[in-house]
Amino acid sequence: MTVTTACLLVVFGVYAVGNWWAVETGNRRLEWLCKPAALVALTGAAIAISPDDRSVKIAFVVGLVLSLAGDVFLMLPSDRFIFGLVSFFAAHVAYIVGFLLAGPEPLLLVVGLVVVGLGVAFIGAPLVRRVRAGGQADFAGPVIAYMAVISAMVVAAFGAGNPWGIAGALSFYASDATLGWNRFVAETSHGRLAVMVTYHLAQFLLVLSLI
Repeated sequence: MTVTTACLLVVFGVYAVGNWWAVETGNRRLEWLCKPAALVALTGAAIAISPDDRSVKIAFVVGLVLSLAGDVFLMLPSDRFIFGLVSFFAAHVAYIVGFLLAGPEPLLLVVGLVVVGLGVAFIGAPLVRRVRAGGQADFAGPVIAYMAVISAMVVAAFGAGNPWGIAGALSFYASDATLGWNRFVAETSHGRLAVMVTYHLAQFLLVLSLI
């Protein structure tokens, strides 16, 4: 790890914690500063890394930039949920490409499929049913498509066999499951905070997988 990467990771951590505080206290101005700044710092940290496979890093940097766009869309006062969903959909495609470029192992892919199958059965399917039953049927298609791509990302992460990447993918899955539940089923106590903590942890771990 370079000094530049380490410093930018510290900056990311400061802004991430600032964003968590902003979300929990309802400080919109602080959120507007910290949320995008955290991903900018983390993207810089990823760029500063010198991995064995440069193509994997490029794919992950693209994923981070698209995630930054998604962060901004979801933060806007007007409802830009679909735009955010599309941005993160594309980000997961970039992460899938990165994991596949790392060279997946068939047995680990099977393990990933089993894990994702459990997630779909216990979280995904009930969520989709609530979306359809809650008068928001128009969102069902995009939600299903998004679930498919993030599930594929988790499977690809398992296939790559990098512990940091696997942990990051699972944390991303947890973050998005919480976000979907809060939006379409019921707002949970400290739900937004849980979404952001698991999200930032996910992105941090995915970047660590490049080292």
